[in-house]
Amino acid sequence: MTTIFSIEDEEALVSLLEYNITSAGFKFEHSINGYEGMMQLQKVNPDLILLDWMLPDIAGTEICKFVRSKKDLKNIPIIMLTAKGEEEDLLSGFDMGCDDYITKPFSPAELIARIKALLRRANTDSNNSVLTFGNIKMDTGTHRVYCCDQEAKLGPREYRILEFLMRNPGRVYSRQQILDSVWGTNVYVTDRTIDVHIRRLRKALSSTEECKVIRTIRSSGYSLDSQS
Repeated sequence: MTTIFSIEDEEALVSLLEYNITSAGFKFEHSINGYEGMMQLQKVNPDLILLDWMLPDIAGTEICKFVRSKKDLKNIPIIMLTAKGEEEDLLSGFDMGCDDYITKPFSPAELIARIKALLRRANTDSNNSVLTFGNIKMDTGTHRVYCCDQEAKLGPREYRILEFLMRNPGRVYSRQQILDSVWGTNVYVTDRTIDVHIRRLRKALSSTEECKVIRTIRSSGYSLDSQS
């Protein structure tokens, strides 16, 4: 059975999570303590982690870094639960390795939808392959991206956006289409958030002119195009 592991110190929220996650057909395990949770993760090896940003003993971002540093855990999807809405805070969470975030208070139905979307993408990623476009190479098995043989450091969202575009080069996709593919449907993310991730992706790929391949189509969206 698919296991969802939560590290959350609010008992009322833990009860809410357990009820909705088990009702959705998943196994639910949790820890109310950050350091204890890190130890349990290595024993449970769950399919997805729900992680509170503000824990009393350690920051959730530090647990993200811990998970990404462990060979047996590094590919587990992480959803950050946070009361922080500032863009810079959210982007720092992505830098540390979280795959998605949801701001408290949240709809249980939206949380379950995001969990299912991340699990689907994780299953897709298990089929290792190498994608290429011009001088860009993406190894979906190791989650590494290279531009002119130099590794580009991408956050999880930027990686997902680039993978989507590389699987469909030359086509123009609206922000909504990118949102549905990368974040999943029924998820509230603004156009501005998508634009921020595109800017970050472009910056990561800007080491050479040959890797500046993401084109903005006014009033339409974005495309992967060697003539950008």
